[in-house]
Amino acid sequence: MKNPYTELTIGMMRTGILGFGGGPSVIPLIRHEAVSRYHWLDDDEFGDTLAIANILPGPIATKMAAYLGYKLKGWPGAIVSVAAHVLPSCIAMVFLIAFINVLSNSAMISNMIAAVMPIVAVMLGQMAYEFGEKAVKGLGKVLGITFFAISFLLLQVISLHPGIVIMMFLLYGAFHYKLKDRLKNKKTDRKEESA
Repeated sequence: MKNPYTELTIGMMRTGILGFGGGPSVIPLIRHEAVSRYHWLDDDEFGDTLAIANILPGPIATKMAAYLGYKLKGWPGAIVSVAAHVLPSCIAMVFLIAFINVLSNSAMISNMIAAVMPIVAVMLGQMAYEFGEKAVKGLGKVLGITFFAISFLLLQVISLHPGIVIMMFLLYGAFHYKLKDRLKNKKTDRKEESA
């Protein structure tokens, strides 16, 4: 039997060490560990957790690490998971702070960062595509595309805070499925009456 603490530590250390560019760019790495590698969550639960974590204040990657640890082993798991995710970067920063002036002007470091950017963009794009595909399957093509357009308008044109947009769509989603169930029940009732 596998040890959940060991899996949490290894998985979250990988995301902490390999994550580059802040919280949103770490999410595909966390998804890979949680969904593909260790199967702690399925894709739907990961998407729900990500949506809720986006609403809450604080760094997204840390909230996701805490949730995964808590889901597997309660509060001790949450502490282990967050520590495993955060500590490698903290330790690296302590050692690298002495070299900050040298590294900030280094062409090699600048080139390394530039080389990593396309990888981060592809990982984010792949995750966005997969979530978009699920949204279209769940809502239908017309409603899914409409919601993409509304989201783009609210986030990019109006510059509404992402947490507010997510909360709006979560509230709609709760009513959407209730409405969908009512319509389904009415169709069933009509079929029974006509039979």
